[in-house]
Amino acid sequence: MKRFDQINVIPMIDVMLVLLAIVLTSASFIVQDKLGIDLPETQETQSYQPPETIDIRLAIDADNQFYLNDNAITLTELENALLSANPDKPIEIRVDRATDFGYFTQLIDLLKKHQLHNLNILTRKQNG
Repeated sequence: MKRFDQINVIPMIDVMLVLLAIVLTSASFIVQDKLGIDLPETQETQSYQPPETIDIRLAIDADNQFYLNDNAITLTELENALLSANPDKPIEIRVDRATDFGYFTQLIDLLKKHQLHNLNILTRKQNG
């Protein structure tokens, strides 16, 4: 009987690399939202790849609470924070589908007041 002195691990390495590639590819599509905002669905939407750094991330949750970079904030505090905002930098906006439209218009009006027009309003692609 022949004795095995070595084990060929090359096939196992190949399998592990394939599994690693699958995990890394699928993990890039997982988006975590700490605030639990349920984005509205749209049919005509474009894919959005956020830049490496976004200085301003605005959100309004289902309870009509404003957030700046995932921290709760009042509209007055938000206005003060926007005084030093760079108009050339992109701003990401997430609004829960249950939010009253008036709060969204207040936010947009505030951004217009400070000449901030580089907006990315996030939605979900409608299935079907």
